[in-house]
Amino acid sequence: MKPIGKIGISAFILIQVLLMTACSFVDYAESGTLIVSASEALRKIESGYIPVDAQRASAYGKEHLANAVNIERNAIMIKEPVANTLATEDIVARAAGAAGLTEKSNIVIYDDNMNMDSSRLWWTLKIYGHKGDIVIVSGGLAALKEEGASVTDSKTAISAAAYNTSPLNRDMLATKEEILSNIDDPSPDFVLIDVRTDEEFNAGTIPGSIHINHERNMFVNEEKGTTFRPFSHNRILYRELGITPEKEIVMYCKSSVRAANTFAALYDAGYRNLKVYDGAYLEWDAEKLPVIKREVEVKTTTTQSDNS
Repeated sequence: MKPIGKIGISAFILIQVLLMTACSFVDYAESGTLIVSASEALRKIESGYIPVDAQRASAYGKEHLANAVNIERNAIMIKEPVANTLATEDIVARAAGAAGLTEKSNIVIYDDNMNMDSSRLWWTLKIYGHKGDIVIVSGGLAALKEEGASVTDSKTAISAAAYNTSPLNRDMLATKEEILSNIDDPSPDFVLIDVRTDEEFNAGTIPGSIHINHERNMFVNEEKGTTFRPFSHNRILYRELGITPEKEIVMYCKSSVRAANTFAALYDAGYRNLKVYDGAYLEWDAEKLPVIKREVEVKTTTTQSDNS
C-alpha cells in the first residue's frame, strides 16, 4: 500500500474534523455583542453611548465614571411579595427616566459587584423592551480604571427624560408553577440551573437542578475586576453538561441577581431560550416546596493554608 504523504495526512485530518463538526453542530445565535471589554466600552462612550453606573447609590457617591448616571439595584427591584424581585413597569420607567434615559438610548452599564448588578439592570431593561443598544462592561469599574478611565465623586447633571416601557416579556421569566410542572413531568428539553454557591446548593436545592456556580462564567479578580470568560469558553462549559441552545434554560439563585449574571453570560454565548425564575429560592423555600439536600462529607484533616 502506498504511504500517505503530508498533503494526504492533512486532508485526512481535515475531513475527520469536518465530519466531527457536522455531527455535533449546534446552532448559536449572534454572540459576543452584549459583554464588552473596558477598552471597547470607552470607545462606545466616546461615540455617544451613555455610561450607566449600577453600583449602590452610596458607592456611586464615592467614585464613579465621569459623566455616568446611576441606577442602583434597589431602584428596579421590589421587596413584596418576595424580596429582590422585578419591579413593575412604572417603577422601572421612573428609575430609567430619572437617570436621563429613554427606551432608545444606547448605554454602557458597569458595576463594582462582579458584573451582577450590571447584568440585572440589563435584564430588567430588556424584559421591558429597551430598544437601544446595551452593553455590559466585563470587569466593571475596576477594569475601566485599569484602562485609564476618568473617575469622580461629583454627581452627573441629569435632565430627566420620558422612558417608555413595553409590556413585560414573559418569555424571559419563569414561574414556580412552570418549574413544578417539570418536576412532576420532566421534559428532556427543560434545564434548571442553580447558580448559587456549593454551600447553598448542598443545604437545599430544587429537585432536578443542575449546579453551576455563576462564578464559573468568569475570571475572578477583585483588584483588576472580575471579567467574564470569553463566550467560546462558556459555550464549552455548558455544552459539556448537555446544555445547548435549543433547550429551555431556567436559572435561579437566592434572589436571582446572580441568575441574571448567568443569563447574560449565556446570552452573550448565543443562547436565546433563557428564563430567570425571579421568585428564586427565597420564594421556593418560603412556600415549603420540595427540595433536595446534599450530604457532604466533612474533612477533618488539616491542610496547609493557600496564603502561607
